[in-house]
Amino acid sequence: MRCPTCGTDDDRVVDSRPGPDGLAIRRRRECRSCGARFTTFERIELPELTVRKRSGDVLPFSRAKVLDGMLRAAKGRVATAELERAAIQVETALRSNGSREVSSEQVGLQVLSELRELDPVAYVRFASVYKDFQGPEDFEKELSTLRKEAPPKER
Repeated sequence: MRCPTCGTDDDRVVDSRPGPDGLAIRRRRECRSCGARFTTFERIELPELTVRKRSGDVLPFSRAKVLDGMLRAAKGRVATAELERAAIQVETALRSNGSREVSSEQVGLQVLSELRELDPVAYVRFASVYKDFQGPEDFEKELSTLRKEAPPKER
């Protein structure tokens, strides 16, 4: 690692700690040449995950987009930290199938699955947009499914 002060690549690690999200290692380093201290972060680099939308477009997967949708559905009902963990779970589940490309439907179903565990109202809010509810009967149908504790069905 090059020292940001003098540019030499001779340093030593003074301290290592897990990052706040547990997905990185924070390392405090000291340059052996000039004595400057600096921090680096080490993260696992995963292959890019892409999402094929219904239109056929392929976009990079964005955990931030997933989290945004979950935040909107759970507004005022679920703590942000819980939703962040759920968004990580969505990404982990999508990556677990071994494919680098997933459909937007797979993403939506995984989000529904996570929201179902967190909060039934957030689940129904998300389902109403994701499944394009057109009337009260759609809500009634989804609520009866939710009461039966069945996994979310594909559209």
